[in-house]
Amino acid sequence: NIMMAVLLAAAGTATAAGPTETVQTAVQQVSSSQSGPAAKTLSTAERRADIRKIIETLFDFTDMSERSLGSAWTQASPAQQQEFIRLFSTLIANAYLGRIEQFGGEPFTYVGEKIDGDEAAVQSRVVTPKGSEVGLEYRMYRAASRWAVYDIYVDGISLVGSYKAQFNRIIQRGSFAELLKQLRL
Repeated sequence: NIMMAVLLAAAGTATAAGPTETVQTAVQQVSSSQSGPAAKTLSTAERRADIRKIIETLFDFTDMSERSLGSAWTQASPAQQQEFIRLFSTLIANAYLGRIEQFGGEPFTYVGEKIDGDEAAVQSRVVTPKGSEVGLEYRMYRAASRWAVYDIYVDGISLVGSYKAQFNRIIQRGSFAELLKQLRL
């Protein structure tokens, strides 16, 4: 089963790999899931489900959820937190997948890595099919035996920071329940 091989490869490389290798492996797996030989036999929904599993090995959705809510996180009930993680992880996965699909299978160039203790940043670039260059910086931390992404900067703009600003506006105007309601749509 190709999917099992991909998951085993992701699990195996994520444990010992450094930050850049962790990102490279996941991005290569996403690319081959999108356009490799097996991708032609899968429906769009099946291909997206496979890619979602790969993304889940790269991102720490719980940490991203906490960062995107700031102080509102501690005010939410455990049930609200769990629902938010589920909804937010889908939002992030779809946003990331949408970005990857925009790049049309173009190769990523990894241009730098900075490690500071248990924190790291991996800088990459991709040239879109239209010829413009996009910078992606993966912000990561060491989680047990792997590196996990907690934010992505696209051309210098934080994905988590952008959502945090939007979420705070919704919560300030309404409530946490209102935010969950809007995310369910």
